[in-house]
Amino acid sequence: MRVTRTTWRSGVALALLAMLTVPAAAFAAASGGRGPSAGQTATEGPPVHEGSPSSAADRVAAFYGAYVDARTGTPDTALSDALRSHFLTKEFRERLAAWERQHDTDGVFRAQNTPRGWRVSYDNSGAGHAWTQVRLTWGDEKKPTYTYLSVQSDLSTRLISDIKEAEAPAGE
Repeated sequence: MRVTRTTWRSGVALALLAMLTVPAAAFAAASGGRGPSAGQTATEGPPVHEGSPSSAADRVAAFYGAYVDARTGTPDTALSDALRSHFLTKEFRERLAAWERQHDTDGVFRAQNTPRGWRVSYDNSGAGHAWTQVRLTWGDEKKPTYTYLSVQSDLSTRLISDIKEAEAPAGE
């Protein structure tokens, strides 16, 4: 049963990866206020998610959404690797692997565990790059904690070219 479930899960995951080349950015955080948040009640209507394949921030949101999903529960290493290949520059993947060996942790999260949630927001752009801020949510719903990452994308390819730890934005 385990082999069948893993095979099925990997097949479904790879099909989803193929669809991510044109991300629907089914991620409320990436909508940048363009739609209701994922936490709305039924009386406010269903959440609205939108995105664009030309948006570096939407691509970061697509990556983090899929990567968190691939790493939650029983991690799907094949899917995680495929997502990295699809969304990260080759040069960054090499630097990230070296960082992970040195720190013995997942460089995408800058942590050993998988967060229970994430939020992506546009931060800045210039000199051929765009920066997004990723907020990772840890802990239980009653007492969440957050870590923040600054994610750099190359504007010409929309691929992620760096991830660094960041400070919480003012007001959070």
